[in-house]
Amino acid sequence: MKVVIVGGVAGGATAAARIRRLDEDAQIIIIERTGYISYANCGLPYFIGGVIEDPEDLTLQTPEGFWKRFRIEARIGQEATDIDASKKSITVREIKSGRLYMETYDKLLLSPGAAPVRLNLPGMNHERIFSLRTVEDTFHIRQFVLEHKPHSAVIVGGGFIGLEMAENLCDLGVRVTIVQKPAHLLNTLDADMAAMVHAKLRSKGISLKLGENVTGFEKDEGGLKVILKGHRYIKTDMVLAAIGVAPETALAEKAGLTLGLKKAIVVNDQMETSIPDIYAVGDAVLVKHYITGKETVIPLAGPANKQGRIAADNICGYDSHYRGTLGTSIIKLFDMTAASTGITEKAAREAGIDYEKVILSPASHAGYYPGAKVMTMKVLFEKKSLKLLGAQIVGFQGVDKRIDVIAAAISAGVKGDELKDLELAYAPPFSSAKDPVNMAGFMIENIAAGMIRQFHWEELGQLPTDGRVTLLDVRTEMEYQRGHIKGFVNIPLDDLRERMETLDANRPVYVMCQSGLRSYIACRILSQKGFDVYNCSGGYRIYEAMAGEYEISKRSYPCS
Repeated sequence: MKVVIVGGVAGGATAAARIRRLDEDAQIIIIERTGYISYANCGLPYFIGGVIEDPEDLTLQTPEGFWKRFRIEARIGQEATDIDASKKSITVREIKSGRLYMETYDKLLLSPGAAPVRLNLPGMNHERIFSLRTVEDTFHIRQFVLEHKPHSAVIVGGGFIGLEMAENLCDLGVRVTIVQKPAHLLNTLDADMAAMVHAKLRSKGISLKLGENVTGFEKDEGGLKVILKGHRYIKTDMVLAAIGVAPETALAEKAGLTLGLKKAIVVNDQMETSIPDIYAVGDAVLVKHYITGKETVIPLAGPANKQGRIAADNICGYDSHYRGTLGTSIIKLFDMTAASTGITEKAAREAGIDYEKVILSPASHAGYYPGAKVMTMKVLFEKKSLKLLGAQIVGFQGVDKRIDVIAAAISAGVKGDELKDLELAYAPPFSSAKDPVNMAGFMIENIAAGMIRQFHWEELGQLPTDGRVTLLDVRTEMEYQRGHIKGFVNIPLDDLRERMETLDANRPVYVMCQSGLRSYIACRILSQKGFDVYNCSGGYRIYEAMAGEYEISKRSYPCS
């Protein structure tokens, strides 16, 4: 059997190695356009920032290494230009020489990946405007930074690459501005969770221009101008365009393969395309979302690796199936970590799912052990079935552990209230006896049992202020004085039992604290005394983060 693989990196290289492990006699050829067959794509920003110092550390495998270990022929600096499915052949061009040749196959695997979305704007060809996808791009940007020592940079786009580059450039002493059209960074998070990311970036001196349209670029003395809508501009020494990626499927389209959303390649759960004996994996394929069941494009290394293995199994005659993608992701931003799995509130609404959420702010480990830090968790679940839909966590230590546990729970079909039953590792330096994941389960169980009813920060503006309800803040007097919501009266939790008679038992009571825990205790006290009570999920800290975002969005800012 002769297998030709177009594209290396995560999907293609993984598939090649798996095929060899399954079939020692197969002839395996990889055609890779760049000069690197398998490299640490996710590590590229950290080389630019100098965190990764040796360029060889970016290379996971070389053509020589592939041949020596697996007897796989990896041809770099070559690209497939045509597929003739009837003849089971592809046309390959050697990029340096321009020479064309034909290569036949028994099985063909496409792993072309995704390319940065290009800004089709005036001045886009300026030499100081960069994109980041390949190792070559990385070296080019790194060389520019070392030679020109830019004082400022504008990053257009607030996704993973954009934010990682912002961090690394900031650490190099570059003044960074992030500009994007959406109102908040990281579309894997909801606005309330992203607000904490915004605060962290601003604390590091990174300027955020959210809800802004870039209309073009102009040359400027020693740099360039980023033109914004309304004839405003930002002067800068360099620009990174990072507004996202799109499936690179020109070859597949030319060959007549069925394409779908975003022109991604349609595959079945065995990674087979619409043409027999042609498979496809990675960022270029349509996948089924594990929660919604809808087709989507999720360009992540983890799914690409799994798909490469599954395609290899089926190419070699085994029966292997891809179950779908949760989109589990994580990003480091200075000392902060933001992670998510499953779907956001926005996605749940768009899918027509009747959902509820819990928001909690537990410590990363036992509070009595030094160094514990607060994380904020949001867990979404379906109201009727308690099916877990997704989770978002922003914090410092232990975020990765909790998001992975919840992702595994979703994949295993664990329901929201069953999170309380998970037996997780505990020692004071690592967790609490009641792990944050267990705590989310307790909260969901309480809601399902009717022991607590919630209201959320976005509903605060809808609460009547004419005395029909009681708005109660149970934080300490000092906390209340530092900041509170107009209309909320302060009775600290520890004084509530003695001052309960000051509350009107005929009015609904909406209770708030800093994070939602003390207000929950207050709700349990009041409900058992006949009060109709509601707990503010996430507490004042979520409201404060969102109120801060609103105030910033109202301010005008001077252009540089």
